[in-house]
Amino acid sequence: MKDFEKKYGKKARAYALKNALHYKGKANQGAVISGLFAEGLKKEEVKDVSKDINEIINEVNSLSLEKQNKEYEKLKDTISEREVREGLPELPDVPKKGVVMRFAPSPSGAMHIGHAITSCLSYDYVRKYGGKFIVRIEDTNPENIYPEAYELLKQDSDWLFENKEEFIIQSDRMDIYYGYAVGLIEEKSAYVCTCSGDDFRELSKNKKDCPCRGKSVKDNIKDWEKMISKDSKKNFKSGEAILRFKTPESLGGMKHKNPAMRDFPLARINETEHPRQGKKYRVWPLMNLSVSTDDIEMGMTHIIRAKEHRDNAERQKMIYSVFNKKYPWVAFLGRIHLKGMKLSATEFTHDIKEGKYKGWDDERLPTVSALKNKGYKPEAFWKMAEHIGLSEVDKTLDKKDFFELLDTFNRE
Repeated sequence: MKDFEKKYGKKARAYALKNALHYKGKANQGAVISGLFAEGLKKEEVKDVSKDINEIINEVNSLSLEKQNKEYEKLKDTISEREVREGLPELPDVPKKGVVMRFAPSPSGAMHIGHAITSCLSYDYVRKYGGKFIVRIEDTNPENIYPEAYELLKQDSDWLFENKEEFIIQSDRMDIYYGYAVGLIEEKSAYVCTCSGDDFRELSKNKKDCPCRGKSVKDNIKDWEKMISKDSKKNFKSGEAILRFKTPESLGGMKHKNPAMRDFPLARINETEHPRQGKKYRVWPLMNLSVSTDDIEMGMTHIIRAKEHRDNAERQKMIYSVFNKKYPWVAFLGRIHLKGMKLSATEFTHDIKEGKYKGWDDERLPTVSALKNKGYKPEAFWKMAEHIGLSEVDKTLDKKDFFELLDTFNRE
């Protein structure tokens, strides 16, 4: 902090004050970093100084507009006269045809305000560059689905994204996932593992190869067919087999320095009846198989995702590599904690079923449908997403401050 304070402290504060005054008292980290680039900050330094910048922003945001203005007048001459662009930072490697980006909710309920802000950031970029925006319902876990969510998410998407989104449901694409599973086996990059979960964890912990790892392609295809078969006399039962990715030896294989990368699972047997597909399938792709498949098939160019998916991004990059595909550009977002506001579609679903709320558009809920009924426009959410911007630093916003800013954008 001392080195940062000495080199950039006053300038960072000046840019934070400038940005706060532009946005009714609430500064954004991306704008401050953009300003500091004009003062000599290098891109490789950003990770090291993000925490310091965030502390300055929190201090500035705690001031009244009057105090912000007074302090800015004292510091404005310390920063470059070059006008710092407000708005979205540029994305690299944008194709001439525009970007392909996505929002991928699970069908656990309707969209809430957290979904709206994160999804609108990707939609903002599609509006900026042109291209395609995909809303992809990730429903390949038959145990965690609220059937009404399909229609609720479609309605919310049509309103928030101006009916311009392409709406896709993963469980309608099962044959494509099966095709990629077989493709990975044929490329010697996946195998059917019949070890117990405990045994495999012990092998992984000790960096030892699973005994199933050396099976031939022919034997793995045979075992895959036993997984998907509905013949109860011949097939594997739930828990008896799982499809695993075979981490390349060039990356360490089962000795990979990150245990999460060691022969991670791709598909499992789950005979729970699916609300949409019924009993049609008994083997369901796990996230890394279905997401990689879809991102490849849909030509995803840029992805904005929560930073807790950093390991998943690395796993998916491996799958891309097997099929000789270029992995999309990825940005990771820090968590946005809205102080004083509960955001859980699963909890809302439970409370609605219990009669605590009259429905998803109950005015007490922070859902998209409730806020729509209160008079909010889609543009307000687009602008709020742009203001929050791309940053890996976790943010805490007070509920009152958040809605004051959202109201300002809505009036505009």
